[in-house]
Amino acid sequence: MSTVTRFAPSPTGYLHIGGLRTALFSWLAAQHNKGTFLLRIEDTDMARNSQEAKDAILKAFDWVGMGCDGEVVYQSKRFDLYKKYIAQLLEEGKAYKCYMSKEELATLREEQMAKKERTRYDGRYRDFTGTPPESVEPVIRIKAPQEGRISFYDGVKGEFSVEATEVDDFVIARADGSPTYNFVVAVDDALMGCTEVIRGDDHLYNTPKQIVVYNALGLKLPNFYHVAMINNEQGKKLSKRDGATDVMDYKTMGYLPEALLNFLVRLGWSHGDQEIFSIEEMIALFDPNDINKSSSNYNLDKLLWLNAHYIKNKPDNELIELLKEFGVDLEGNDKSAMILNATKERGKTLVELAEQIKLITTAPEDYNEKSAKKAFKGEAKEILSAFADMLALAQPTTKEAFHAVMEKIVEEKEIGFGKIGMPLRVSLMGSMTGSGLDEIMAILGTQETIKRIKKAIETIG
Repeated sequence: MSTVTRFAPSPTGYLHIGGLRTALFSWLAAQHNKGTFLLRIEDTDMARNSQEAKDAILKAFDWVGMGCDGEVVYQSKRFDLYKKYIAQLLEEGKAYKCYMSKEELATLREEQMAKKERTRYDGRYRDFTGTPPESVEPVIRIKAPQEGRISFYDGVKGEFSVEATEVDDFVIARADGSPTYNFVVAVDDALMGCTEVIRGDDHLYNTPKQIVVYNALGLKLPNFYHVAMINNEQGKKLSKRDGATDVMDYKTMGYLPEALLNFLVRLGWSHGDQEIFSIEEMIALFDPNDINKSSSNYNLDKLLWLNAHYIKNKPDNELIELLKEFGVDLEGNDKSAMILNATKERGKTLVELAEQIKLITTAPEDYNEKSAKKAFKGEAKEILSAFADMLALAQPTTKEAFHAVMEKIVEEKEIGFGKIGMPLRVSLMGSMTGSGLDEIMAILGTQETIKRIKKAIETIG
């Protein structure tokens, strides 16, 4: 049978990092077996749905390049289908109308809590044959098994089983007729032909309820994989502060999609000691049965390391296109290759890379006070002025030629390299940061280099 997986987010918020990892695992499982990956938007909660969130989910998928097969399925457009199966269960006596009021349910729960019992519906309308109360719109409850165990094999957790009595006759349709989560998930996964269901282990205890639905409707169960959560570096639940933010925020922060996917695939899955995976390698090697049982920890340093790797190895033409979104346009610049070569090693994100490029391509308007004070001591201005005169005479054009002029000033003035290096760097960049000085000067050219030196001499007191 062909592999069919799905990702089924609720559009009540943006797609977060944990959701993207679940989607990635599902997508890779399908790709590995040349199967089908489906996207289903679980938008039955009409009060909390957001069109903006729906659009953000699709935009995130587009950004990371994880396309789904076929049309996106929206649960809100399938209500007639769910009603049909609810009617079938009522007709077959596998579900029933429950007229218990909210007040009665609240009273029952208070009594159970007072007795230190688990709160649960007591089945009072399961076999009800009397006259229903007129003032209550009934909900529909499914008849759960009352003895034995509900068991299934989980590809991550192994054998999983609960006593049937742990699952009460849960609601499958609300009083207004709208279906509930565990019912529609089971129906959709079966009707969409899902063979593997990969999801977070916060859904583990929903699975026995969904199995009750599968069995009542005579539907085939998929293989289940419940993935452990992502924790922060302290081993606690990942928060927005730690990185559990909208996937598209990572784009804004200057991360490459391939770096983010590489980072996520290693949060809960591994292949030996390999850290860097191309998309093709992920597809070739991924097996959901190899997903780790234990939780994984989010490590920002690891993500930055991976992102720096992918930036360094990105073709220049692609980087030039990406950098436009960060205020840097090197299109048509005959020194674009030199600029990128000088800055790639220093930018862990596209934001940082753009900043490094701007330091070179934009003359400093002001100078870092601490750096200027440290660099412009003693004879710094005289040394810089002599260096500018040497540049004007030599007219160097290459990195090597600029370096030779620097060596000459050091030799003639009998000074350490720092005596020219520090004030020169502040003159060219505004602070002590930046790429190699010979590289920077080769990019700027002789005239711009002299111009920046003279401005610094005049400006820095």
